[in-house]
Amino acid sequence: MDFQEHRELIKKLKRQITEPPSLDILQLLLSELQYTMQDNPDLGTDERKYVFSYSGFIKRWSLQRLQQTLDPQWDKLYWDTMLFEARNRVVDSYLIYLEKNRDPEDRFYEPRRKQFLKMGFTQALQDLIDDEIDILSISTVPGSGKTTLGEMFMSGFMGWFPDLCNLFSSHSGHVTRMVYQVVCNIIGIGLKPGQMPEYTWREIFPNVEVESNNANEQEINLGKFKPFKTLTCRALGASQTGVTRCEGILYCDDLCSGIEMALSKIRLDKLWTMYSTDLKTRKKKGKRGRTCKELHIATRWSVWDVIGRIKTIYQSNKRCRFISVPDIDPATGESNFDYDYGVGFDVEYFEDIEKSLDDITYKCLYKNEPVEREGILYNPDMLRRYYGELPPKEPDAIWAFCDTKDTGTDYNCLGVFYQYGEDYYLHDVVFQSIDPYLLDDLNAECLVRNNVQIAVFESNKEGSRTGDKVQEKVKEKGGRASIEKRFTTTNKETKIIVNSPWVIQHVLFKHPDCYEVKSDYGQFMSWLCAYSQLAKNAHDDAPDMVAMLAVYRSGGGVASAKPMSRPF
Repeated sequence: MDFQEHRELIKKLKRQITEPPSLDILQLLLSELQYTMQDNPDLGTDERKYVFSYSGFIKRWSLQRLQQTLDPQWDKLYWDTMLFEARNRVVDSYLIYLEKNRDPEDRFYEPRRKQFLKMGFTQALQDLIDDEIDILSISTVPGSGKTTLGEMFMSGFMGWFPDLCNLFSSHSGHVTRMVYQVVCNIIGIGLKPGQMPEYTWREIFPNVEVESNNANEQEINLGKFKPFKTLTCRALGASQTGVTRCEGILYCDDLCSGIEMALSKIRLDKLWTMYSTDLKTRKKKGKRGRTCKELHIATRWSVWDVIGRIKTIYQSNKRCRFISVPDIDPATGESNFDYDYGVGFDVEYFEDIEKSLDDITYKCLYKNEPVEREGILYNPDMLRRYYGELPPKEPDAIWAFCDTKDTGTDYNCLGVFYQYGEDYYLHDVVFQSIDPYLLDDLNAECLVRNNVQIAVFESNKEGSRTGDKVQEKVKEKGGRASIEKRFTTTNKETKIIVNSPWVIQHVLFKHPDCYEVKSDYGQFMSWLCAYSQLAKNAHDDAPDMVAMLAVYRSGGGVASAKPMSRPF
């Protein structure tokens, strides 16, 4: 029967369903859904959604009736429906059913499921299966389970498409061996006589046989014999020519080995070449013209890593999806990885880790904000520092400079400088990305608190309003600061770069021991030290503010050329 005929039968069964529905009618409905998929294994996305909307209906009622009646038949119906979906390429159901027989405390997916759904991981993998996207990149904090998720997903893909060859690669042979062993364990390869499998893979795919596996070559072949195996695991740099091919998924996990490689632009260029020539060239069209997919799971170290370059190339391609999740949800201040059953990480954990890492490394590992270290303009070790105590004499002047908040995630960056001769001590900072009208009060309070004499505000669209409003509030609070509004025509990036030598020579910043990382001063220093000359920067407010000081006090900036008549 074709899909439309089955659809009519489903509609007839739907009209017979009462509330609450009987066990018999839901069992009959599940049988019809099973026949529908058996007769039409290659349904389109919309038709599949139609079928699984009814299986979802069965699952919901099964759980509800189980709670009400405690009848184990409802529990059986629930798991039968889950098995039906798992066999028919529903990723969420597969991941749940795969661990059905594991001890609850040993399960991987169930405790993390709520967060994985929230962050879009599960749906993105489903879209990869359903041919909605071609490239998927997932970047999260270390230890969040992204590699294990990839391993479990690949075991399902191999069962659903046993005749396709797939390739896994990582920076190290130790990683590829681990992935090979984990997938073998999920499938149930190497079980001793009488040993019960840990996972239900064989129950989900009863008709998929293991044709061969080779631990030395790290290969697993399912179904019929193939020269290129269902899964081949190869470390980056190992020989690929003639022994690997990829029709299903090219799965890359942490191609960048870590900080040492990320610090070297030359090594990152070489990494990109190896990915392009050794891995990407292994891809080919699969059966029925199916596009070979790419799955990249990694910690982001550099804007020049593989994911960064792929993102640049395919940034406007809707069939490419890049998911990046930081440690803390910026909207709620809560951990994104505080999983159920205590298996994740809370805010206190991340705060403790942050204390032991430099700002840039923490941003890469836990904020997923890769930077280009080689082009960093303000190396923390090059900056002049003081321990929070100003010289024991009256300053020559007290200045303030403000790069005002514009739109979106832009920051308000106000810095107060105490001048002693040719030295400028950055003593107070307002560095926030909140509502501009709330910032007016914070800026005014900072100017009054430090008894600032002259404050220079950037006169952009928002800066003009901010300057006027802050001046009013300063007068109301009894301050003496006189605010000047200055319009900048110089290219911002050029201004930041050409004035950095003056800043390094004349500005003293507080020693890291004198401020909290989460404070305005700490956030300012993090972004100042993360600014790169070689990459696009998420925020340039911090270096732009100190460049304003340099331009104002030294006459720095970029000279402009004006036409003139010839003198002779």
